[in-house]
Amino acid sequence: MFKNTALASMAFVLVMAALVLSSTHLAMAADAGLDADARAALRSLYRTSPAAKMVSEKAVAVLVFPNIVKAGFMVGGQYGEGVLFRQGKVIAHYNSVAASYGLQAGIQKFGYAIFLMSDSAVKYLDKSDGWEIGVGPSVVIVDEGMGKTLTTTTLKSDVYAFIFSQKGLMAGLGLQGTKITKIK
Repeated sequence: MFKNTALASMAFVLVMAALVLSSTHLAMAADAGLDADARAALRSLYRTSPAAKMVSEKAVAVLVFPNIVKAGFMVGGQYGEGVLFRQGKVIAHYNSVAASYGLQAGIQKFGYAIFLMSDSAVKYLDKSDGWEIGVGPSVVIVDEGMGKTLTTTTLKSDVYAFIFSQKGLMAGLGLQGTKITKIK
């Protein structure tokens, strides 16, 4: 039984790798589409989350990943590409990659926006050779309960993240361990 599970996990990893590689090539050819998707996702987030709109008014920059795909069976992975906006202008493109191992099964699609509240947070993202969430500036994941208590006077962290547009079935969702790297 373990051998079959290990083979299934290995096959899954190979399929995910093929999907990631092919989507990277296609996405790089369609930066304008990615930019438009990121703008639309951000507008939708602002309509559904007043807290996100309020945080955006104080943010120095916003990094938006409109379409992250997460899949797993014992071994899991997620991938997506995003856009860094500063004062509404596209500054750069990034990818978001994560891998995991454990009791998990399913597939899910979601998006997330990271609001960089200081110039030092933007510089850290720009200067680091890939930014792993959980290392570097502190990140506050904003959920619905917390979003209702945020005010301009309680914004004290360098980075706030909002997860949105969740679809599919997958146990657990978080950004810890996600590596964000600039696409050159």
